Amino acid sequence: MRRSPSFLAGALLVVALAAPAVADSGDEGFTIKDPRITESSGLAASHAHPGIYWTHNDSDDGAYLYAVDSSTGKTVATITMTGVGAPRDVEAISIGPDGDLYVGDIGDNLGGKWSYVWIYKLPEPKVLKDQTIHATQYVVKYADGPRNAEALMVHPKTGRVYIADKDEDGGHLYEGPAQLSSTGTNVFKPVATIDLWVTDGAFSPDGKQLAVRGYFGGIAYRWNDGKIKRQARLNVPLQGQGESVTYSADGSKLMYGSEGSDSGVQPESVPGYSGSGSESPSKGGSSASADGGGDGLGGSVKFGALAVAVVLGGVFGLRRLLRRN
Repeated sequence: MRRSPSFLAGALLVVALAAPAVADSGDEGFTIKDPRITESSGLAASHAHPGIYWTHNDSDDGAYLYAVDSSTGKTVATITMTGVGAPRDVEAISIGPDGDLYVGDIGDNLGGKWSYVWIYKLPEPKVLKDQTIHATQYVVKYADGPRNAEALMVHPKTGRVYIADKDEDGGHLYEGPAQLSSTGTNVFKPVATIDLWVTDGAFSPDGKQLAVRGYFGGIAYRWNDGKIKRQARLNVPLQGQGESVTYSADGSKLMYGSEGSDSGVQPESVPGYSGSGSESPSKGGSSASADGGGDGLGGSVKFGALAVAVVLGGVFGLRRLLRRN
């Protein structure tokens, strides 16, 4: 995705000095080792295969999904989607209660100029092997006009699809129709504001919590029949280019991913998790702090390391911008 000049000049971040090491130990964190995956922009914990996480590249890759084994960081299956044409900017992936994968081709490299975007839906394969799977393509428009988005979330109980747009000044949560139509246009309507520059989001497995992340922070919302109430601030790890988040299959961890070669997926605790779901805001600990600014650093980053990250982030961002142009 295209980043704003102010972001490329300094906000883009990271270096090992400012982030904890990532171990290859499943839900304790892992590194994506596939050299093809250099722009991991979405993440979803498999429902059918324990320890497997689905991901995909940003733009300029093709209609591919990758199943990554979190115990080794290696890709164990590559899925080629058919029936979807040429994807433009795939930014998100989620799994619905039907066990299907929902892929959001919802990014907009033109900054909100495309009159429509797409969602692709396909069954999660029962056997992990390289294969081709037909996907259903859905045309999506927004009730208030085109926009850029990187977060697509499917509610695990109702199956309803939601999108959060990406805006430096804060965005909105959009609700899709009760059922997507493959023959008509699916109009997504704004239902809530989100005080964050959102790069991804996910529902908890019990459907009671919505987590959204940005580059430097995140917010957990309590979910109540489509209505959201701010619950806690997330301690999002400092990463090279934080683009993705998903709950672990059991709901006990939030797994944060980043773009880049050999990118790490880092775990954090879930606010309010008690072993049976997200029932109440955390009163302390490392997963959430007192409710405050949305896209903050959480107070755990040392200023020296952050200064190094900003300098290297600027270099990385400019290099990326030149490559894209």
